[in-house]
Amino acid sequence: QLQLVESGGGLVQPGGSLRLSCVASGFNLDYYDIGWFRQAPGGERWGLFCIRSNGDSVHYQHSLAGRYTFSRDNAKNTVTLQLNSLKAEDTAAYYCAAAPAGDTCPVARDQWQYWGQGTQVTVSS
Repeated sequence: QLQLVESGGGLVQPGGSLRLSCVASGFNLDYYDIGWFRQAPGGERWGLFCIRSNGDSVHYQHSLAGRYTFSRDNAKNTVTLQLNSLKAEDTAAYYCAAAPAGDTCPVARDQWQYWGQGTQVTVSS
């Protein structure tokens, strides 16, 4: 079956870093746009970044671009999200998603066909 599995979350002190991974199985990410999302406790799920299959990137949340780094490794069918200088407000469940490659990154949630189960990031001292 087509799956995305996130990992790498955990408890980290403010100012720390985490590297989140998303591994795809059952399909090749080379043909998909890939997005990262986060959902704070009690909040809505918001898009962070999108990388198209051709490598073009879209920052849905520009204020995080300096601390969050999105990358993909098609050869390993894996995408990563490097989180640096973490703050308490970064506490959230982080999700990766994939959609068949299109002209632009998807906007509507239902256009993201595949979702991971999420990995929890907790930033606390």
